[in-house]
Amino acid sequence: MNAMQKLPVLDVRDQVSAEEWQTRVDLAACYRLVAMNGWDDIVFTHISAKIPGTEHFLINPYGLMFEEVTASNLVKIDLQGNKLMDSPYEINPAGFTIHSAVHEVRHDVGCVLHTHTAAGVGVSAQKDGLLPISQQALFVLASLSYHDYEGVALREDEKLRLQQDLGRTKSMVLRNHGLMTCGRDVAEAFLGMHTLQRCCEIQINAQAGGSELIPIPQSILDSAIESMRQVTKGAGANLAWPALLRKVQRDSPGFDS
Repeated sequence: MNAMQKLPVLDVRDQVSAEEWQTRVDLAACYRLVAMNGWDDIVFTHISAKIPGTEHFLINPYGLMFEEVTASNLVKIDLQGNKLMDSPYEINPAGFTIHSAVHEVRHDVGCVLHTHTAAGVGVSAQKDGLLPISQQALFVLASLSYHDYEGVALREDEKLRLQQDLGRTKSMVLRNHGLMTCGRDVAEAFLGMHTLQRCCEIQINAQAGGSELIPIPQSILDSAIESMRQVTKGAGANLAWPALLRKVQRDSPGFDS
């Protein structure tokens, strides 16, 4: 597209199932929330969501700002990266490598969210990784893994190593690169990233103060999952997701078109 060319108006609602449309709306909302929080990196990070009952997933149209993503312009692909619906957009090849790696083996995962924030990359570059120094870290450290940097994620052979490193965890620090969260749905992946990102911001700020840091005892870390269950009254990420959707509707309308 030319620099000033208007984006094509797409409307696929009548071409997809009700389940796929709802996934599209939630995923588009997630893109807008990432932009609103300043976690986007122009057009260079990505979030994917699996279409319920299939091995197909949705990902951002490459070249669009996250604030431009809508339910209709998300690109539907299979695990080989083939587009399954007509679209004027391509996909980020590195994004495909990372997201297809997860969706291939983690059938419990409905959404994968990846960022390159300054705080996230800052912590990813630290040898000791994420430190147990905040209440937020309680919940992340209960299910956290690490993957060593291998360059821009374009090689097929990296997928196996990423899959092995991820295991059954919900959050991953991609060393020298950024952060990734996996959730059963878009809500869980977004709230997971919100917590992981906040951990990294707190850690960078605490380290900047120059004082000795106080680690949280292991006995408290071990109780994190039950504590989270009590705090959210068993609702998990879905406690906050409806409010977040209302915020997107107010502050970044049009995502659900």
